[in-house]
Amino acid sequence: MTKNSEKTPNSKKPGGRGAGRTSGRREAPAALPQPRFDRFPRHEELGRLLRGYAEARPDLFELRELGRSFEGREIWLLVATNRATGPDTDKPAFWVDGNIHAAELTACTAVLYWLHRLATGYGTDPRITALLDTRCVYLCPRLCPDGAELALADRPRHIRSSTRPWPFDEAPVDGLTVEDVDGDGRILTMRIEDRHGGWKPHPDEPRLLVPREPGDLDGPFYRVIPEGRLANWDGITVSVNRDREGLDLNRNFPPNWRQEFEQTGAGPFPTSEPEVRAMVRFVVDHPNIGAAVSFHTHSGVILRPMGGESDEQMIPEDLWTIKRLSKLGETLTGYPSVSIFHDFKYHPNEVISGTQDWFYEHLGALFWTVELWAPNREAGITGYDWIGWYREHPAEDDLKLLAWSDSQCGGKAHVDWYPFEHPQLGRVELGGWDRMNYWRNPPPELREREVARFPDWLTTLALSLPRLELVAAEAHPLDDEAGAGGKGLWRVRLAVGNAGYLPQYVTRRAQARKTVRGVMLSIELPEGAELVSGKPREEAAQLEGHAPPTSLQAFLPNRSVTADRTHRDWVVRARAGARVVLAADGGRAGRLRIELTLGG
Repeated sequence: MTKNSEKTPNSKKPGGRGAGRTSGRREAPAALPQPRFDRFPRHEELGRLLRGYAEARPDLFELRELGRSFEGREIWLLVATNRATGPDTDKPAFWVDGNIHAAELTACTAVLYWLHRLATGYGTDPRITALLDTRCVYLCPRLCPDGAELALADRPRHIRSSTRPWPFDEAPVDGLTVEDVDGDGRILTMRIEDRHGGWKPHPDEPRLLVPREPGDLDGPFYRVIPEGRLANWDGITVSVNRDREGLDLNRNFPPNWRQEFEQTGAGPFPTSEPEVRAMVRFVVDHPNIGAAVSFHTHSGVILRPMGGESDEQMIPEDLWTIKRLSKLGETLTGYPSVSIFHDFKYHPNEVISGTQDWFYEHLGALFWTVELWAPNREAGITGYDWIGWYREHPAEDDLKLLAWSDSQCGGKAHVDWYPFEHPQLGRVELGGWDRMNYWRNPPPELREREVARFPDWLTTLALSLPRLELVAAEAHPLDDEAGAGGKGLWRVRLAVGNAGYLPQYVTRRAQARKTVRGVMLSIELPEGAELVSGKPREEAAQLEGHAPPTSLQAFLPNRSVTADRTHRDWVVRARAGARVVLAADGGRAGRLRIELTLGG
């Protein structure tokens, strides 16, 4: 038997589609960035921050450009892996993104926080070290840079996603456009006393408006209008315009895509928008991606697949795995996990499409959406319905929230009503909930605390990915010629195994969609050598992981005790000293490439 040596899977420079240039020679390594997690970076600052990680640890991080936004801004992608152990494309990979929705800025913070933990933990934290040595993480902190810039402007606007006009190009010529009218950097609510109004002050807390009950004639009553500016007002009616920028990038993915009349913001066709198309193209071009998490705000919940199918319609084995890993998320983050289809519909008749169903339904990769931050839970409200609460809830909940604003937020979450001379409406009052800074996102002092819940779970998910590992690469002489150093027969064997928790295919959905295949085992011969038996390339089994299929108390024993391993044998005619190359491509489990010297 000859001694085998495992080489770096590929000798080519790490990178691939969309790879950026590597930095030149430096006199000394740069220090790691020291980001602040209590503030949201603008686009240029975000780019500098990500470049800082790549310059400080080029052995671990590479900054690439995923694509360009509608307005031409870079969509940054940071590739995290130890390059010394192989390029990113040869390793199992985990995808994490944030800020696909413009004003959900804490989602970007969550990705940056995990990035910083990876940077500071490598070499000191055994799990993070193992993660970056054996796997790859693709981090996209801000998928919607244009919309985020608008949300972070001095006079912000809070649109859903992209700044591209949709479904029509024209700006409205009349009606109310929601915006910061008084220039204080907040978009609040306007109230006007009106006997036909649907709101009235709470009897015990006049700052708080509560719904007017049926038959209630005991005012005062208020008409409530979003803060904004009116054009061509007729003096009687106020129509609130939809945002001119009406796209929702999370509805632009292929599964369950429907036209505007059925699904607002979905765009003219699936992946029509450059931000979504760049992400889809990258993921499809990187079949090593086996699982993903997308950060959003708000609700304080982990959402699992699917959006368009019930649990009863899902493949049971996939559902068991997803529930098991979701339960682990509950334990490690303190967030509950729920089904999108069963527990998180905006309307009972609505099907929620998005990234999650594209990853799982089309690709068969695992996926979770995390909705960061729950101000109602922060105020001590429990047992509420995730969606129904926003439609209707008791006034007692509002009193708890107001008390939370006063005691924990310095009275800034709910702004006391103050007079303002509106340019069209005249005297109004501005105030109410500051949704951007206290509902869509946590207040500055709580942002780091909120995102710090997730690195342990993310690291565990990434470490659960399948990983192809060499079991044996060997050659034995089969005749005297080979043994004597002549051109004789050799039996060459390559055996590999899956060292990961998850199976090589990750989900049964991937098998059903035929997006995965078994391990591809191949042999390359030097000039003058001959393959006597076996095929140059052959598909082997799809390898299971080490997750136990049943408990030890199951009725029947597990009969597939080595389903995590496979091998191939070849007979080769070659001289002693010839070098053959053995390769194994496990798709989501990564790739191996081994050079073997016959008789060496």
